Amino acid sequence: MSVEPEAEDVESSGAPLIEHLTELRSRLVKSVLAFIVGMGICFTVWNPIFNFLTQPICGQLLERGQDCGLILIKLQEGFFVAIRISLLGGLILSFPVIAGQLWRFVAPGLYKNEKSAFLPFILASPAMFFLGAAFAFYIVIPLAFDFFLGFQQIGSSGDWVEGEGAGLGDPGITFQGSVAEYLSLTIKFIVAFGLCFQLPVLLTLMGKAGLVSSKGLGNVRKYAVVAILVLAALVTPPDVITQVILFVVVYGLYEISILLVKRVETKREKKLRAEGLWFEDDDTDN
Repeated sequence: MSVEPEAEDVESSGAPLIEHLTELRSRLVKSVLAFIVGMGICFTVWNPIFNFLTQPICGQLLERGQDCGLILIKLQEGFFVAIRISLLGGLILSFPVIAGQLWRFVAPGLYKNEKSAFLPFILASPAMFFLGAAFAFYIVIPLAFDFFLGFQQIGSSGDWVEGEGAGLGDPGITFQGSVAEYLSLTIKFIVAFGLCFQLPVLLTLMGKAGLVSSKGLGNVRKYAVVAILVLAALVTPPDVITQVILFVVVYGLYEISILLVKRVETKREKKLRAEGLWFEDDDTDN
């Protein structure tokens, strides 16, 4: 019995697909196992991790002569705080393994020049995220908490008035923060700034792929300013100082991205000129 050419093509293409799916499953299983191991490690030491994350609020309270104490509003709140810390810590610890598995799955399908082009971006992405997270943790979060704690009020007793008794004093407004709420706000800051610091990596990669150009990014600069202002208003508390800091940082990253894309374009033009493939009308402005 003869097999038609189309059937042969289908059968021959099935084996590589099955192999790719099998390899993908293997990579996913290894990534999940690494995440579970990292989560388990962080769960055993969630208290020291939480103590580290409370440094910004504790520093601001100590400056005001207050004890650093957060409260549990719900009975199960402490457990879920430990789980949330474990999830975040597990993702951070397992990220090198996950990134390595992703690279091993994608790399065989790339050419040598594509590997050399994408590898620096894969390494730069986590570095920029941690840089943004550190900026948020050591600079932005203390400023934000200083703003919020400024609304506290020291109570005072009323003065005694002859024939009328004691007058009413001023009520005291003292911070008694929820553990879960504090952790949620802190993680929100860290993740938001970590993602914002990905802007140069993303735009440079898009520039290398020819999706954007330095001239195009410069032409939409005024729209980028509006978008960054909206972003600053959404991811930061209603604190003008914090919003200005985020705007200045992200806009600075945008300008750096334009310079990086320009550098990529210059290298590409130099390479094409050396190969005799560059023409003036090849200049594509997005």
